[in-house]
Amino acid sequence: MIAESETPPEPEPETGATVGVGSWPGGPDAWPQDPRLDPILLAEGDRRNVVDRYRYWSMDAIIADLDRRRHPFHVGIENWQHDMNIGSIVRTANAFLADTVHIIGRRRWNRRGAMVTDRYQHVFHHEDVGSFAAWAAEHELPIVAIDNVEGSVPLDRCDLPERCVLLFGQEGPGLSPEALAAASVVVEITQYGSTRSINASAAAAVVMYEWVRRFAPS
Repeated sequence: MIAESETPPEPEPETGATVGVGSWPGGPDAWPQDPRLDPILLAEGDRRNVVDRYRYWSMDAIIADLDRRRHPFHVGIENWQHDMNIGSIVRTANAFLADTVHIIGRRRWNRRGAMVTDRYQHVFHHEDVGSFAAWAAEHELPIVAIDNVEGSVPLDRCDLPERCVLLFGQEGPGLSPEALAAASVVVEITQYGSTRSINASAAAAVVMYEWVRRFAPS
């Protein structure tokens, strides 16, 4: 397993003039004495795409707090075609407090949909399905593949493990034969319309929410 290499910092997108907070009133003498807070954000304001409880917190302080509370499920994504959905799946993994996102295949992935949430989310790279499967076995994490193939189990009737890796494939072709073979179980999302499949990032959101619904503390 290889940690994601450092990439040049990019500005966090502003989410609108009414979102976030301005500079702390009163100047430096009035700033709260909290080591989690970032002096630059206190001085200039905080318009980042973070929940309000993290306003003015430094990025390192936010990551440390998330690490204290992360859920015991991981997310795996096959990346053979530079799928634009990967960034959106990373953003959803951050929203549902996944432990780690695993990118399998190509190292470079489309970060646009992540909306810079990958700064706060652990992301690791695996060269191929074999190395990813070996990592999961070493850490005793069953692989739950998500694909609507023959023999898959409906999500609402699946005995979903609490500690696991939820593995998603590419938009269109789905998971590779190697990934399906590495999985302990293959799960599908029940559908009722005419389309053969739903968007990969939408499927990831559905499955992660179902995990949270079953296992996250209320």
